[in-house]
Amino acid sequence: MSDSIIIGADASGAPVRIDIEELLATRLLVQGNSGSGKSHLLRRLLEESAGLVQQVVIDPEGDFVTLAEPYGHVVIDGAAYGDAEIAALGARIRQHRASVVLALDGLEIDGQMRCAAQFLSALFDAPREQWYPVLVVVDEAQMFAPAAGGEVSEEVRRASLAAMTNLMCRGRKRGLAGVIATQRLAKLAKNVAAEASNFLMGRTFLDIDMVRAADLLGMERRQAEQIRDLERGRFLGLGPAISRRPVAVKVGPARTRTRSVIMGLMPLPEAGPRDMEALLTTDLAAEARERPAPPPPQPRAVEPDELERRITAFDAPMPPQVPELEPVEAGEAEIRVREILLAMAQEEGSTFQQAAALFQDFTVRCRIKGLPAQSLDMTQFRRRFSMALAGITDEADERRAEVLGLAANVPDDLLAPFLVIAVAAQDEAPCPDDEVLARAYGTSSSGRIRRLLDHLEKIGLIVVRTDFSGRRSISVPHLGLTTGAAVAV
Repeated sequence: MSDSIIIGADASGAPVRIDIEELLATRLLVQGNSGSGKSHLLRRLLEESAGLVQQVVIDPEGDFVTLAEPYGHVVIDGAAYGDAEIAALGARIRQHRASVVLALDGLEIDGQMRCAAQFLSALFDAPREQWYPVLVVVDEAQMFAPAAGGEVSEEVRRASLAAMTNLMCRGRKRGLAGVIATQRLAKLAKNVAAEASNFLMGRTFLDIDMVRAADLLGMERRQAEQIRDLERGRFLGLGPAISRRPVAVKVGPARTRTRSVIMGLMPLPEAGPRDMEALLTTDLAAEARERPAPPPPQPRAVEPDELERRITAFDAPMPPQVPELEPVEAGEAEIRVREILLAMAQEEGSTFQQAAALFQDFTVRCRIKGLPAQSLDMTQFRRRFSMALAGITDEADERRAEVLGLAANVPDDLLAPFLVIAVAAQDEAPCPDDEVLARAYGTSSSGRIRRLLDHLEKIGLIVVRTDFSGRRSISVPHLGLTTGAAVAV
């Protein structure tokens, strides 16, 4: 019996295989926006490997319960059992090597995370003699391993995240091979995603997700654009169980389908307005009486006098006395601010963060360095950070005085790429390429860089020239400076 399955075909029509035995040792991460064919890919994987390995599916939407009849999976309704029963079921599943689908569609998100945490922990805690190989597929993994807190309680979030971390980080030695699928890599906890060695990346549109997907596939950032253009059902695959080089995969057909989902358009009902009104309102009162009673009313609000009495009677503990930091001289403070800005500008991915998040990070670093949090306000920080990206650390730098004087009227969102261009022109350096300008602008789209240069040229700040060999140079007419010629890409 072969230990590999055919997941689809490449651009030439040749079959693309997944080595199941290798997959059990190296795990798999699937990403794709809604409608990219992510669930269809998981269904194909489960169908083709059903006869090779035990399967456990964490199914938050009830999409995979249709595997039960043709492939013998046992469907477990998570809403029908308590925590202790779910844990006992998880232990029995490892003991008897049953393939199951844990359907969580009857629970709210808080209950789904708590149930999945109990279930995965039971699988993980099985005794050593039951460490048989299991393919554990988790759909919508960002729900169970979120990168940040959400609507659920912190206790539930921590339990779910710990269970997912155990699955991906320590599950291999216990025979548990995680296959996790997510709509957005940015919403999935990094320590969970980082443990996968195989990747199938589908269509995604946000820059931050495209950049992370390209990094995982070993592609250059400017190549990340092709991830946006992938058609439904097409993925880029890489990993020891798939291919040593990125390969385009068109996922093959599946034998089963999700339950009660109508794909595409269908004719509307032909009933007239009166008939439709009758269908909606006939015996409405009787049906309403049969529905369960509404939840009990909320407890009565506390009267203001009682609330005031409780507040005044509360004996709050005195806060601990924290010694004040020694004041820092103005010159030393400026040096520390420059160091912080330069360090932030050199960090990978810093320009892709929101300005508010960067400013918060800056204030924290200032406190660590013994500086007051108000060393710079938000407007001053944005301009100083743009200067640091261009290599200018001192506002009083006489050599850059002309450049900074011209930049005083440049909008904040255009300042960083303009300063990069102006500094290159002043230093008679080669023209910055699209990748350098994209990093300063906080994007991975070469199209946005072309539009940026067009805008700067239209408002008269720069003049772009491209010679017959395709080399670009940029002039700053107000300063009488021009960069050297260099290839744009």
